[in-house]
Amino acid sequence: MKRSEINNAIREASAAFERHHWYLPPNPRWDVTDFGLGDFNSTGLTAVNLAEQPEYCEKIMYVKQNQVIPDHYHKMKKEDIICRYGRLAIQLFSDEPTVRLQVNGEFRDVPVDKPLILNSGERVTLTPGIRHAFWSETEYTIVGEVSTANDDVSDNFFRNPDIGRFSEIVEDEEPIVRLVSE
Repeated sequence: MKRSEINNAIREASAAFERHHWYLPPNPRWDVTDFGLGDFNSTGLTAVNLAEQPEYCEKIMYVKQNQVIPDHYHKMKKEDIICRYGRLAIQLFSDEPTVRLQVNGEFRDVPVDKPLILNSGERVTLTPGIRHAFWSETEYTIVGEVSTANDDVSDNFFRNPDIGRFSEIVEDEEPIVRLVSE
């Protein structure tokens, strides 16, 4: 990814967070990635780690329409994905026709043949091992994540072997912030 793309993604996400009154802590830890595929507008994510503790993590993410966070799972992390603004589509993957998980705090069997749609304020709890991908159904979606300890280096397992969690950066301008991967 070019540094200019990263800087633009941070500016765009910051403006959306401010517009919707999501205030970031001082010196937030930004994470911008195209997952090593070279097309941030179709496969990418802009996120901020708000809390990184040994027991838990909190993130706020900005996902543009037509931008997919690819099929992956975590072996250790349990996470609540919360749609804070917009409409979030989550595709689940399994050999079974449904996956049992909590949606808005209630257990239900969610079919894997169509995306689960979360509207603003709704959430889903994903336990370790549940494969999922997600994207925005609206112009953009602001997504919250509260999880057990976060390990982006060794607890992201992607179906596509070409995917890397962090992008190689081409320095075509000065960074406006340091990323979690730097």
